[in-house]
Amino acid sequence: MGVMNDKAALEAILFVAEAPIPAGELAEVLELPAARVNELLEEMRSDLEQREAGVVLREVAGGWRLYSHPDAYQYLERFSASATARKLSSAALETLAVIAYKQPVSRSQISEIRGVDSDSAVRRLERLGLVEEKGRLSIPGNPAVYGTTDLFLERLGLQSLKELPPLADHVPPSDFVDTLEESLRPGTP
Repeated sequence: MGVMNDKAALEAILFVAEAPIPAGELAEVLELPAARVNELLEEMRSDLEQREAGVVLREVAGGWRLYSHPDAYQYLERFSASATARKLSSAALETLAVIAYKQPVSRSQISEIRGVDSDSAVRRLERLGLVEEKGRLSIPGNPAVYGTTDLFLERLGLQSLKELPPLADHVPPSDFVDTLEESLRPGTP
């Protein structure tokens, strides 16, 4: 078995990684100083960019991982056309947004915010690994509370929840909401 150079070994590890790998863990596996691994990661990122590779190296969710290049989207979309059934429904997306912004949050709180039962959406998001139980409330029944996972951060390309866009940017002004609610009340002209 031949000896591989450090950069090639790093590339091989990142190629098979199913989740972002922290630089410290890469340093341990490669038996290299952390500073050297960081140099190699930056070199690799630069090399991929300069040669306009079909993959990019990104730092997300506290680790490093190879991703397909954003410009390859149209080709990957055609390639994975049969995967359209795996898309999230609007109910699941709404539920995911509530959990992301309000976590930790219980199923009943999610349903109250959405105005409809959200149990099946929460179960689907759990199965997909996007949310998980984060604890239990200290109230009768001890309901579970949910939060997002590292996979959620990874799929959104975020380092942390602090990078989520401010919710205020997507909420109409309160006077508009008041006017709308008033106009929807029975007996209002």
